[in-house]
Amino acid sequence: MTIDKDEITKSTIELAVNRAKQLGIMKIIVASSSGRTAEMLIDRNLEVVCVTHQIGFFNPNEDEMAQEMRSRLLSAGVKVLTGTHLLGGINRALRNQFGGVYPSEIVATALRMFGQGIKVCIEISVMAADAGFIKAGENIIALGGSDTGADTAAVICPAHSQDFFKTKIREIICKPFNL
Repeated sequence: MTIDKDEITKSTIELAVNRAKQLGIMKIIVASSSGRTAEMLIDRNLEVVCVTHQIGFFNPNEDEMAQEMRSRLLSAGVKVLTGTHLLGGINRALRNQFGGVYPSEIVATALRMFGQGIKVCIEISVMAADAGFIKAGENIIALGGSDTGADTAAVICPAHSQDFFKTKIREIICKPFNL
């Protein structure tokens, strides 16, 4: 059985957009390294924030999002945040250099018990609040995934990173069964 990631992404977006409208939420935060998932949210009468991988995530100095896509998103009013992952960053460097497990990795692993997408939704919401793209304490819809595209949507009320544990998961709109 093959999984059509594009169809799953489209379904996840539809569920998220419909729930946003039901709840009167006007902001959607989306994880999108290439920009394709964020692009699907253009012209939905919502404020969209796209959170990408940091520069050099896979290869030194490499930006996974093509400049043309970044320009297209920005021209359409999408805010694009490219920065170090909240639950990675320096702790990942310590693990890679010295081995062991560090606090943010324990948090990330615990969140993955709900699925990779939920961990991503929480992470990008807090990152967007820290960057000033959304307000801490404001309900938003977050979209994340397990690989490419989006398979998870949630209503999140993020806190800033220094208050991370005040972040609230208000509702899980959808997530994959098997993850």
